[in-house]
Amino acid sequence: MSSVEQLVEGVEDLVSLPEVYLKIRELIDQPRSSIDDFANVVMLDAGISTRVLRIANSAFFGFAAQIETVSRAINLMGISQLHDLVLATSAIDAFNKLPPDQVNMEDFWRESVHCGVVSRLLATRCNVLDSERLFVAGLLHQVGHLIIYLKLPKESRQLLSSEETDTTPLFRLERNLLGFDYAQVGAELMRTWGLPEGFRTTVGLHTEPGRAESFQLETSITHMAREIVHQHELGSRGIVRELQIDPVAWRTTGLAEDMIEPVRRESMRYLLETMQLLFPIKARKHS
Repeated sequence: MSSVEQLVEGVEDLVSLPEVYLKIRELIDQPRSSIDDFANVVMLDAGISTRVLRIANSAFFGFAAQIETVSRAINLMGISQLHDLVLATSAIDAFNKLPPDQVNMEDFWRESVHCGVVSRLLATRCNVLDSERLFVAGLLHQVGHLIIYLKLPKESRQLLSSEETDTTPLFRLERNLLGFDYAQVGAELMRTWGLPEGFRTTVGLHTEPGRAESFQLETSITHMAREIVHQHELGSRGIVRELQIDPVAWRTTGLAEDMIEPVRRESMRYLLETMQLLFPIKARKHS
């Protein structure tokens, strides 16, 4: 049986982040970098620069005026948000080059984007200032699944079949069968990508937020979003499943159960638009 490290090492070259993202990371590490420096790097990639502008002009961000240039968008949203958005689009592009046979990638990303939207809404209710970072953590929380699907197809089919009938959380089914779970795989990938500790912790421990010694609020928010969206997805397939939210997450966020349905309804208002922002080609095909 492969270890987490071996599994990720086997796909590391295939799901590497693009040069544009790496250059942005370099600029962040250079204290004298200007907005124009970042804008010039983003504009090297037409797809990423278009998505940055689309997202900056979306209701999801809510800027009052129309934003027509990448430099203006970066100036308004900030370098941290630019980093997170480019990371999100770069990760999507990297994995869409390697669609596994066991999963419909459009369904996978819809659920992932939904989790990102719910994470951001929950973060806002928890007064988290950088709520866009929670959107990206929610979006990327289950990329470890894709690596498992790619590298362990036989075991993946068994796990997907078991999830339909077994009330045991999927991460525990994975640990029982594989010795590790998708969250650990995702965190290891983020380590190899050199992502900040906050992303690695939030993704790696969102299944068990009580184990997070740091970033526990972010990890708890992503955990709650995952459970809310997962219950919704199972319900759409006719599978009734109670929410399995860790008590630690309730205590850490200070949220109450009566907020779940309003957040779920609000997330549906943003889901289609956000999918269109991140997947403009598919959106045009379906329009």
